[in-house]
Amino acid sequence: MHTDSLPRPLRLRWAERGAGWLAGASLIGLAVLAPVLTLVWWALGGDLSHWRHLATYVLPQALANTAALLAGVGVLVTLLGTGSAWLVTAYEFPSRRALTWALLLPLAVPTYIIAFAYLDLLHPIGPIQSAIRALLGYDSPRQFRLPDLRSIYGAIFVLGFVLYPYVYLSTRVMFMTQAASLLEAARTLGAGRYGVFFRVALPLARPAIVVGVSLALLETLNDIGASEFLGVQTLTVSVYTTWVTRSDLAGAAQIALTMLAIVIGLILLERHGRKRQRYANTQRMRPMQPRRLRGAAAALAAVLGWIPVLIGFIAPALYLVVETYKRLHMVGGVSRQLLNGLSNTLIVAFSATLVTLVCGLIVTWAGRTLRESAGFNPGRACARVASLGYAVPGTVLAIGLLTPFVWIDTAVAKVFGGSGLFLMGSMAALVCAYAIRFLAISTGALEAGLARIPPSLEQASRLLGESSAGTLRRVHLPLLRPALAASALLVFVDAMKELPATLLLRPMNFDTLATWLYAEAARGTYEEGAVAALAIVLAGLLPVILLARTNLKMGH
Repeated sequence: MHTDSLPRPLRLRWAERGAGWLAGASLIGLAVLAPVLTLVWWALGGDLSHWRHLATYVLPQALANTAALLAGVGVLVTLLGTGSAWLVTAYEFPSRRALTWALLLPLAVPTYIIAFAYLDLLHPIGPIQSAIRALLGYDSPRQFRLPDLRSIYGAIFVLGFVLYPYVYLSTRVMFMTQAASLLEAARTLGAGRYGVFFRVALPLARPAIVVGVSLALLETLNDIGASEFLGVQTLTVSVYTTWVTRSDLAGAAQIALTMLAIVIGLILLERHGRKRQRYANTQRMRPMQPRRLRGAAAALAAVLGWIPVLIGFIAPALYLVVETYKRLHMVGGVSRQLLNGLSNTLIVAFSATLVTLVCGLIVTWAGRTLRESAGFNPGRACARVASLGYAVPGTVLAIGLLTPFVWIDTAVAKVFGGSGLFLMGSMAALVCAYAIRFLAISTGALEAGLARIPPSLEQASRLLGESSAGTLRRVHLPLLRPALAASALLVFVDAMKELPATLLLRPMNFDTLATWLYAEAARGTYEEGAVAALAIVLAGLLPVILLARTNLKMGH
């Protein structure tokens, strides 16, 4: 906020108030940086023999699998996301309007749930392979069976069909904002329909594609459940097994730093794409009109458009519904352990949402109240630092938080006595980890909400003698309700789905829906796990529905 128009005494009081908000924002920024700094400390302090062992036996295979997985998923999400975005933007065919929002539905399903569902669906004696054998006249899996899903190719298939909406969403927005005059000029110069797409539309949308692919690859790198279910030893799985199986924190930290290097590369790629995104924007121009398809062409377009939705959402969702019905019908209810997992999930997710929103408010309000000096606003700098947690994979974040949590527990035990497990022995560790991980969501939403509120309102409030906190409480919070509600929903659902950090930081005998599903899948008891998976999917549908409504408004 610019305060040059205020009287000097008021500017001084404003600066004093802003110092308090800056202190809070700085502490939050330090909390976000703490796990990364801890990882560096552990990695550098570890025995070199750890690194030699990892470099010889662990990292080569994990790096190769991770690189192959990232490359395969990157190609698949690019093809699916870009192709579906162009299909629903450039052509008119039956069910197109429904397809524009249905293509977002896979975002509601975590990757580990898709892997969980397809492990049973594509089992050699599962429903899909049994139906194929019946059609072909075979009686035994020995006569015919599909390739094993437990492979790098199976992981690419599963992750690609779940994560393509990241590319679809960003690319479709870019296609919709491209001017029809540019495409018509290309046609006038003799370019065919394929030439218009490959030589005009696709190059203009390239920055948006890069952004979407980068986000999909970050999610791929964060995945642990799907990769482990499918038997792919990635860097994320290696971090988890190195710590849990070998109790080697230094080795886990060294692998985690390798992951962070890949994350930084992906973020730089995304920043590069976003920096160039302005070249693809065309303002106040007539948008392109979709070409109406008829007959076989319209039917083919509809089939091609619905295939990603069928594989990425409809088939696994129907499987979960059927298996949940079987479980409830046969047993007459769900187990007490699953109900406890649901209760734990709701409590942790609600607590994490509340903490994340409060921290987001502190960080964004600090950036609003402090004046810029030579183009630098320390409050906004803290907001940028606080947003880094979302780019850190959950497994890496959890490993980095272990040592700070132990230090805090030790200090609390010395001062107040007790067992010394204030954080690690309760859900407080999970709440802190979730808050750091998802702080970028609340910060981004609140910054966008504050940007729509004119500075004159707070200037008037301050001139009337209201304090900085009072201005936030009485003026801005009522106006920020939509942004608060949207960010709270997104944080709540992401906290319900989070698996990697939960596996490492949960206290003993503490299960959430995600960890319950993970354990059931490891044991092969799919019926009980289906109930937990369906609950997570139903919760994930809420933000996707809101996103789909926004997408429809933009397209019409």
